Amino acid sequence: MRANDDTRGYLITFEGSEGAGKTTQVERIAKRFEAHNHEVLVTREPGGTPIGEEIRRILMHSSCGSAMTPEAELLLFAASRAQLVREVIRPAIDAGKVVLCDRFLDSTTVYQGVGRRIASEPVSMINRFAVGDLMPDLTVVIDLPAELGLDRTRFRAREMPDRMEQENIEFYRKVREGYLMLAKALPGRFIIADGSKSIDEVEKQIWEQLRTRVV
Repeated sequence: MRANDDTRGYLITFEGSEGAGKTTQVERIAKRFEAHNHEVLVTREPGGTPIGEEIRRILMHSSCGSAMTPEAELLLFAASRAQLVREVIRPAIDAGKVVLCDRFLDSTTVYQGVGRRIASEPVSMINRFAVGDLMPDLTVVIDLPAELGLDRTRFRAREMPDRMEQENIEFYRKVREGYLMLAKALPGRFIIADGSKSIDEVEKQIWEQLRTRVV
């Protein structure tokens, strides 16, 4: 819940399956906020700190990743997040900045909880432990059909796809369903944008909703 403090910044997270265009929209929305005289910090998960980037390498690109268990994956994402919150996000919000994060705890709820079928109770407990009392003020879900996301991922790949990008279509479908269920359960926090539209149209959808709540 947002503290009653006008000097506090905002945490806005961006979610969606692979190929949704989150990174592109984070960059565009950052420019929108800067044009309205907000100081903006952009970060990502996993990563965003030296420790987090090492964890990202293990999660996404390590040759031993194929042997990773769902439980180990869950804990590694949480470890990266715990470091990011305390080293980067919390200080930036306390300084009054708008923090835009490419993925956050909802990714764990969906990818490891729904996609990997880890029980909701340990996922929720580990999420809470990782973030402490810090929750997103707003979460943007860029939604698109699983087939389209998979096609985009394959089209843009110049190198070997990372471990998450190599999942099958059924996994992508479960991820999409997971995000839509979360958004339905928490309509006050979630914003849904139609990721099948053009980049400009998606940006417009997101900004029209964000500016009424933050700017």
